[in-house]
Amino acid sequence: MTDDSTLDIAAAGHFALGSRQVKRLGYGAMQLAGPGVFGPPKDHDAALAVLRAAVAAGVDHIDTSDFYGPHVTNHLIREALHPYRDDLVIVTKIGARRGDDASWNPAFSPDELEGAVHDNLRNLGLEMLDVVNLRLMFDVHGPAEGSLEAPLTVLAELQHKGLVRHIGLSNATATQIAQGRGICEIVCVQNQYNLAHREDDALIDALARDGIAYVPFFPLGGFSPLQSSTLTTVAERLGATPMQVALAWLLHRSPNILLIPGTSSVGHLHENLAAAELVLSDEVLAELDTIAAAG
Repeated sequence: MTDDSTLDIAAAGHFALGSRQVKRLGYGAMQLAGPGVFGPPKDHDAALAVLRAAVAAGVDHIDTSDFYGPHVTNHLIREALHPYRDDLVIVTKIGARRGDDASWNPAFSPDELEGAVHDNLRNLGLEMLDVVNLRLMFDVHGPAEGSLEAPLTVLAELQHKGLVRHIGLSNATATQIAQGRGICEIVCVQNQYNLAHREDDALIDALARDGIAYVPFFPLGGFSPLQSSTLTTVAERLGATPMQVALAWLLHRSPNILLIPGTSSVGHLHENLAAAELVLSDEVLAELDTIAAAG
């Protein structure tokens, strides 16, 4: 299944992302920037083609940030897709900035947060951002405790001004999510999670009970792609690719999981989206669950 006309990504169902119902398979734009998510894409036209192919295949949830590039992916999204379809939800994030050396640095001051919202609005060509995730930077490598009251209050004020429709959190702990929900409504959480990295198992289940979307980044391992003999064996048996099986496992894991696998290739995009139609038996799911246990 490599032609968007044959794809049925709605087969994986829908889940609420704020006030909108979106298909559970979306697209993450991070990989459209240059190496290390810095600078322009290697192939500008190919990047535009991937975005257009995603929407043509039925994707209605695109994840981006103005610090990808920086500014690169938002410019590409606007060039490829503006004016946007009414059903398209574009999710962005703030809370970081890129150094001249491509480093990832916290950007939590009120001026930086407000400036980031305005940068996203301008570069995407929007008057209001559908969802803005506050990307916590207490530890760039993973969630770490620390109060988010000050930056989240700034973001909530921008929401009250009508610049932001919904708010989410990224790279957050359960304690921070609870704190955040005491400040404003949190519609989604975006943390690292995949077949081999399952630290958020309990969190996902708790969010599902409250109707909050969980959006795993690096669903296929990110900069260190998932590798497992079990995954490869299962994929061969099912006539699928290992990455399709890894995505299908996430879709089976919990109904509140929304996927945003990224790619800069139309072919890989269609392969990823085809995971929506891949059915995994209970036996296969149990077999795949051993991957994390062995890690």
